[in-house]
Amino acid sequence: MPIEFAPLSIPVERRLQTAAVVQWVFSFLALAQTCIFVFFGLLFTRFWLVSVLYAIWWYLDWDTPSKGGRKCQLLRRSVIWRYMRDYFPISMIKTADLDPRHNYVLGFHPHGVLVAGAFVNFCTDATGFRTLFPGMTPYLLMLPLWFRAPFFRDYIMCGGLIPSDRDSAAHLLRREGGGNAVVIVIGGAPESLDARPGAFTLLLRSRKGFVKLAIEHGASLVPVFSFGENELFDQVENPKGSWLRRAQERLQKIMGVALPLFHARGIIQYSFGLLPYRKPIFTVVGKPINVEQNDHPSQGEVDRLHKLYIEELCNLFEAHKTRYNIPADRHLEFV
Repeated sequence: MPIEFAPLSIPVERRLQTAAVVQWVFSFLALAQTCIFVFFGLLFTRFWLVSVLYAIWWYLDWDTPSKGGRKCQLLRRSVIWRYMRDYFPISMIKTADLDPRHNYVLGFHPHGVLVAGAFVNFCTDATGFRTLFPGMTPYLLMLPLWFRAPFFRDYIMCGGLIPSDRDSAAHLLRREGGGNAVVIVIGGAPESLDARPGAFTLLLRSRKGFVKLAIEHGASLVPVFSFGENELFDQVENPKGSWLRRAQERLQKIMGVALPLFHARGIIQYSFGLLPYRKPIFTVVGKPINVEQNDHPSQGEVDRLHKLYIEELCNLFEAHKTRYNIPADRHLEFV
């Protein structure tokens, strides 16, 4: 297959957009491992005191990620994220107001390969979340594993990321005064194994923990669908039952992270690489589903609200799909 190289006459603006996405992909795939290597590597150099002092700080700061983290507005408002937004581009569409006197659980779909839409919309100010939803502060949940990486934990907390465990989410939903939006990528890492162009398969039928969480704290549920999320990468065929899929699922259970074999374009050529395609992402935030608070919800109560959530998510998808070039005969599939 001939390689299609990028032309030399590309505008500086587009080069900066590509550079912004390169650093993000590196951060997603390799920055945590790099930080671990640096932390231990410094111990064997004359800069060993840096790691020792950080280790003391880390011990004292251990619970911060589960207590709401530590946002850095300077980083969230960095021009880097505006360049990344414009690379695809990514935009957020509001369909209803969120009352800042209340707390919310936002269910984000689909996961995609690298959850680009969730990151740009909720971990940066590039798409105007604070303008669209004044008084609200978003917190995106991420695997707790990544908050055990030195230095890296501090970086991701700056964007408003918190561990994806019940206690971390509950801490925010218990806050009086409202204004907290806990964003959960419901399908999680396993859903990324089905992320490919044209796919609308969501891992949701058995995912009910977020519904129970919302009931326990009286937090309204908000479905969010990100059109275009699955269009960013191609993925090696891995149908259920194949040896590759079985190996990926086994590794996911052992390591806690999924390993989709994805590919798209490169930095100076368009034929292969790990950079996402320049495909638009439209993240549509649906209307809130009111939830009655109950400290001890029954399974029936959870099931009924879960069913209503799926119905509202389907309505959101159906109402907007033709606007974003989804064929009328395509519908969401749940597993």
